[in-house]
Amino acid sequence: MKFVAALLSLSLHITALKVKVVEGDVCASGKFTSSGECCSLCPRGTGVASNCELEDTKCQPCQEGVTFSGSEGLSGCQPCSQCPLGVPQLARCTITQDTHCDCGKGFFLWKRTNETDALCAPCAICGRGEGVVRACGPAGNTVCQPCGSGTFSEDRSYSQTCMPCSRCREDEVEIRSCQAKSDTLCMDRDLHIFSRNGSEGPWEFPRRPGSADEERERKNKGVTGSEAPDLSSEDHQGGNNIIIYVSVLAAVVLGLLIYVAYKCWKSFQQKAALGKARAAELNNVVEGEKLHSDSGVFLDSHSLQENQPSKGSKQDTRYINLPPQRQEEVEKLLSEGGSRSWRQLAGVLGYEQERADMFGRGEDPVHTLLTDWAQQDSSTLELLSTALNNIERQDVAKALSSTSQGITMV
Repeated sequence: MKFVAALLSLSLHITALKVKVVEGDVCASGKFTSSGECCSLCPRGTGVASNCELEDTKCQPCQEGVTFSGSEGLSGCQPCSQCPLGVPQLARCTITQDTHCDCGKGFFLWKRTNETDALCAPCAICGRGEGVVRACGPAGNTVCQPCGSGTFSEDRSYSQTCMPCSRCREDEVEIRSCQAKSDTLCMDRDLHIFSRNGSEGPWEFPRRPGSADEERERKNKGVTGSEAPDLSSEDHQGGNNIIIYVSVLAAVVLGLLIYVAYKCWKSFQQKAALGKARAAELNNVVEGEKLHSDSGVFLDSHSLQENQPSKGSKQDTRYINLPPQRQEEVEKLLSEGGSRSWRQLAGVLGYEQERADMFGRGEDPVHTLLTDWAQQDSSTLELLSTALNNIERQDVAKALSSTSQGITMV
């Protein structure tokens, strides 16, 4: 029987606890009497006269000009503050608000609990990632709250609230999402560090991304504040956006320097190949003259004057001055060797692979190559013949040389 009675008592006790828990969900004070009733809160202007224990809370009104209670709760009335010496009073103490003193901009009236002596203390500053809920002033110190989802605060401030995050436009791409301490960072979707207009167009600098349209949305969280002044100072920290823009600019400058160096190197290679071809041509001429001199064969001066071009007609030896029919014959023979032949010729003439690939995309790459090369001042028949011999296309070189008149031998 004793065991059954103990079980019954324990069951009743557990039931009472369950009732407390259920009622605790709607009990504003969060405290209960021993019988399980919710403890009542004392309204503004009143303070606790008897704590909630066996019976419910008992409240009593505060004394006008002596004590006050600014909010409902389970504490007693607080003594009214006295303005510091030399600080004017803005409003006297009532049963619902403390004394208001004119501490000046950037200061508020602060005192310890249950004391009347007060002092003017510097206002607290809300840090990055926090927004001001109540500005510092006669009502008390600054009250801050963390920036919720969709809001941010990049600077420390006395009065700045959390700002709504920006959203990227349809023509932009988000490269960093909005955070409590920084706004959304967007960049133009079509932005290229190195962009060109066409295959051979000029290099361009990237466009500057436009600013995002701001849409406002706020979500409040729990308010946090300090009753005591925060006298410590913190160095200002700017945003991180400038670091990204500086990095992009540095990449652009570096890319341009690399491109200029590459172009200079390719130009040097082309000039070197042209110099070698001219040197080979000069050596062939010198050896030929030496051979004629050693064998006792000499050139008829009259024939030499007829066949050698004068200084004023030096341009007659250029490929561009060949008759169209002869140019077509040379191009046809060179085309019969396939793309390998004309690509080898392009390389010997000093063209880089990128330019040769561009010729290959046309309908007649051989004609395009020789037409482009013929625009150069050094596009002589002798140089072209030497280049054809170097790629073992003596048949084309022979057809090219057949256009020149023979030299009269005596």
